[in-house]
Amino acid sequence: MSKPTVLFVCVHNAGRSQMAAGYLQHLAGDRIEVLSAGSQPADQVNQVAVAAMAEDGIDIAAAQPKLLSDSAVQQADVVVTMGCGDACPFYPGTRYEDWVLDDPAGQGIDVVRPIRDEIRRRVEVLVEELTR
Repeated sequence: MSKPTVLFVCVHNAGRSQMAAGYLQHLAGDRIEVLSAGSQPADQVNQVAVAAMAEDGIDIAAAQPKLLSDSAVQQADVVVTMGCGDACPFYPGTRYEDWVLDDPAGQGIDVVRPIRDEIRRRVEVLVEELTR
């Protein structure tokens, strides 16, 4: 059985999707392939998201926002969207989840921590589902 691929998508690929990718890589190791992208990628990852993840022992400082491509969606077994609206292409046979989460853009660390914690909780459930 090949390992599943998960694609996290948000608009800027700078906060929520990067935190989710960081958690999935940390929690699943090499059992799950991790991709992330944005419909309108930012120039860099949100530094408050980087700081929030560092508090939990996960370094996403080197991550770079990437533009969402059809090929990334086609490669994914699971596509998790986080506020990308209609920008995410749909392919039959691919599992889609829409995680409604506040956008950490422009927020302080006290606002980003609960977003981070909710992302971790959802990623833990996803890892459990995909690795049983």
